[in-house]
Amino acid sequence: MRQRLFGRTGWDLSEIGFGCWGMGGGWGPRDDEEAKASLRRALELGVNFFDTAYVYGEGKSEQLLGEVLRQSDRPFHVATKVPSATLEWPAHPKISIAKAFPTEWIIRCTETSLKRLGLERIDLQQMHVWTDAWVEAAEWRKAVEVLKRQGKIRAFGVSVNDHEPESALKLAATGEVDSVQVIYNIFDQTPAQRLFPLCQEHGVAVIARVPFDEGSLAGAFTPQTRFPRGDWRAGYFKGERLEETCSRVERLKKLLGPEAPTLTSLALKFALSHPAVSTVIPGMRKRSHVDSNCAASDGTHLSREKQAALKGHAWPRNFYVGAWN
Repeated sequence: MRQRLFGRTGWDLSEIGFGCWGMGGGWGPRDDEEAKASLRRALELGVNFFDTAYVYGEGKSEQLLGEVLRQSDRPFHVATKVPSATLEWPAHPKISIAKAFPTEWIIRCTETSLKRLGLERIDLQQMHVWTDAWVEAAEWRKAVEVLKRQGKIRAFGVSVNDHEPESALKLAATGEVDSVQVIYNIFDQTPAQRLFPLCQEHGVAVIARVPFDEGSLAGAFTPQTRFPRGDWRAGYFKGERLEETCSRVERLKKLLGPEAPTLTSLALKFALSHPAVSTVIPGMRKRSHVDSNCAASDGTHLSREKQAALKGHAWPRNFYVGAWN
């Protein structure tokens, strides 16, 4: 497993991290034992960055992750996220931070996450949504100061609204956060235009999330795919969305080759091809997912020609709108 520097923190993180949303629920039937086996396998293969959140499975994801990490003697870094007190996604610039993220709320959620994880400290705490309307606010700064002083967190960042990298440009320019987490994949390449250069300039680490476009870029779907009860992706890929997505994924197969023999490796290597990216966090619930994803960290990079070809497959859109309706 290759490692990359995580901004100015000095941490060396595995370039393939572990996204823990799926093990909390919402992706069809949940298998806790398989999820824990996947976490252990990831640790064996050198994964040392695990990203979860307060709201994933109402704490189930944090609990499962903490159980495995407490039993491991391997090094790791844990990241979690504080939800908006209003539980609204995405963040709206007209909602005051005093309502969405009051200082006491950030501190209380962090303390709850620590109890669920069973750890003394969270390496990276993040706000689960963000708008630059809050960039001058004192509430989040005060919370970060208190939590760092108390030794409850080491670093602080934000998770950028879905498909809205422009909403964190002012924050990145301040250099006051340690990281930003943002959707970056073959279809949504917009963070590379303005957000990534700012992060590089100000030493802000980048966590690339949703590298598989919620599964489509892993090549596992067909137009006939039907999602199990309780799988939120039935809404994400509703109507004609799935057929159009599969058609676009099929075109990508022409780019497979020695550098990236599978769609999984192509998608992950694309996300890692930008030097601003410190780690990419595919969701993993099965050991087979872990093995295939970690195999992409083989030291082989996409050629400039391949990267240029992938730019032609950009497809800006937002399937999250109405996904839960």
